[in-house]
Amino acid sequence: MTFLWTGFLFSGNLTLIAMTGGVVFGTLLAMGRLSSLGPLAAIASAYVNLMRSIPLVMVILWFFLVIPLITGKPIGAERSAIVTFTAFEAAYYSEIMRAGIQSVSRGQAMAGYALGMSYWQNMGLVVLPQAFRNMIPILLTQTIILFQDTSLVYAIGAKDLLKAAEIAGKNYNRPMEMYIFVAAIYFVLCFTLSTVVKRLQKKFAVVR
Repeated sequence: MTFLWTGFLFSGNLTLIAMTGGVVFGTLLAMGRLSSLGPLAAIASAYVNLMRSIPLVMVILWFFLVIPLITGKPIGAERSAIVTFTAFEAAYYSEIMRAGIQSVSRGQAMAGYALGMSYWQNMGLVVLPQAFRNMIPILLTQTIILFQDTSLVYAIGAKDLLKAAEIAGKNYNRPMEMYIFVAAIYFVLCFTLSTVVKRLQKKFAVVR
């Protein structure tokens, strides 16, 4: 069970770190895509479209294999997975945040400017808080998908929940039972979180 707990902790930490970094980086990308500065909008758009057009497992393998060739030293499977997931998920979170920013009435942003707020004050105090609130259910849904996708780090040998199940299955000669047990863990967690998201959606729908 120690193997499984260690793997579960890594999968959970990877999800939380990638979610936090992805939301922060994704929000900046969303602001870049909505910027009136053409080159900035083009760069942000190119990054998002590139990441959304490549399978995640290919990005994981590319980063794990190519980056050491460039830097001259390996960075480790776990660290590679954290960087890859943060960079990849930022593209998806950016699209969610872009929709959230666009959902805020333009009149409220104009009111902020009328009060003398700068662009960053307006975004930080008026637009982004409302955008986050509007997008919370979708952000959580993307996080559930992110948690499921963490099993792909199995491809580079990182010790996530799935890899831990494989090791435990070999040690106790019970591979099938361990895979079924891990599948049950994924199901219970994801189903529970999905139920929470549905309740949040209903709650926010009532408030609106």
